[in-house]
Amino acid sequence: MSAARRRMPDEVRAAAVRTVLFVAFTQIGLTIATLASLAHARRTMAVALLASGVGVFGILWCLLEVMIARQIAAQRRRGPGRDSPLTGSRPPR
Repeated sequence: MSAARRRMPDEVRAAAVRTVLFVAFTQIGLTIATLASLAHARRTMAVALLASGVGVFGILWCLLEVMIARQIAAQRRRGPGRDSPLTGSRPPR
């Protein structure tokens, strides 16, 4: 049985959901571009590749947002006035 995991903060969860949506839409765009390439549909392929490029940029942006949101949530958990990231962590065994 796995240990109980703490629920992610709302900001982190929202950023993670946006990342998953960008991944899904980018994958759909790449699939459409592949099928358009096989069908020799140049305009459709160009639009799908452009959308996929924008999707990759969006994925990177969302991943950066997830990392920043996690850092902010960790700082909020530690509380004000704590300089060290190890303050409040588990004692060594």
